[in-house]
Amino acid sequence: MKVLVTNDDGIFAPGLQALVEVLQHFADVYVSCPDQERSAVSHSITLRVPLKAKPLPLFPGVKGCWAVNGTPADCVKLGIEVLMKESPDFVVSGINLGPNLGRDLYYSGTMAGAVEGLLYGIPAVAVSLNAFSDMDINYEKVKKLLYPIVEVLLQNKIPKGVFLNVNLPYLSREVYKGVRIVPLDMDVARYSYVGLNDPHGQVYYWLKDQLHNMKDLNADSDYTSLRTGFVTISPIEFRTFHRRKKEQIERWFAHLNIAGTDEEEIDYA
Repeated sequence: MKVLVTNDDGIFAPGLQALVEVLQHFADVYVSCPDQERSAVSHSITLRVPLKAKPLPLFPGVKGCWAVNGTPADCVKLGIEVLMKESPDFVVSGINLGPNLGRDLYYSGTMAGAVEGLLYGIPAVAVSLNAFSDMDINYEKVKKLLYPIVEVLLQNKIPKGVFLNVNLPYLSREVYKGVRIVPLDMDVARYSYVGLNDPHGQVYYWLKDQLHNMKDLNADSDYTSLRTGFVTISPIEFRTFHRRKKEQIERWFAHLNIAGTDEEEIDYA
């Protein structure tokens, strides 16, 4: 089995090393990661700057390791199309510093790395950790918690068109409460703007993470389950076209259709 690994914290992130070391117990590992932190870049790709993939001997035993001056989506796309001789069997993105919950789905570079694999029809997983400072994290504890999760994921077939968003509590394997399959709580606004004055009296705005101050959360959501000590896994489906809504929306515009032009090109000159 061949696994392509990426992240958005950059190729030198300790979480990446921990993930690689766990995956090496199960598969041949290839690493294609941003050369610097690219958090919250969502699913952007690089169009106007040439990409470089610099080989680096960072992880003993991996089959290939490249630092890319691009986004997580760039890294996976380049890894699949160029850097690997054969397509990977799995794409894993992480371990992200800080959890990815609810609306983070749309902002996260970690999740974008997994989604890019999904676009190629490759099973994909995003992994994040509910901790915020590399200086205080014992990654040996994290690896022991992650190991059985990875073992189960690689032994089973993820449904087509679905990627898995995994959040790990920062707890030892002996005390965490188990695994919950939960929905993303899309009703929670985790980040809010805070207005501050600069020395010239001009107001500027900074996004503040309110994760630790949230109350009255949905009891069945990813936020609450992670907070109470569970590994959370959310299966996320990306549909490109909603066939069930096609006829409904067609009716909205029926009065605008011009007879005889369904199959004809209109000359706008």
